Amino acid sequence: MNTKYAVCINNRGFEASLEVGKLYEIVPDEDAESDEMLRVIDEDGEDYLFEANIFFPINVPVDLAAVLHERV
Repeated sequence: MNTKYAVCINNRGFEASLEVGKLYEIVPDEDAESDEMLRVIDEDGEDYLFEANIFFPINVPVDLAAVLHERV
C-alpha cells in the first residue's frame, strides 16, 4: 500500500484541481519524479502530474494511509 502523501503548498494556476493545505495521495511514477513532477490524485479523484515544488511530501502511518485511500 502506498503510504506517501503530499500537502499542497501552492495551487496557483491549479485552483480548480488543488486546495492549499489539503493532503493528496501520491501515485508512484518514477519517470515523473525524475522530471521533478508528482502524480497525485486531485479533487476529481483522477491522477494528474503537477510540479513537485507545489507540494510538501510526507509519509503517513500505514493504518492511516489505508483509511485515506478508501475515502478517495
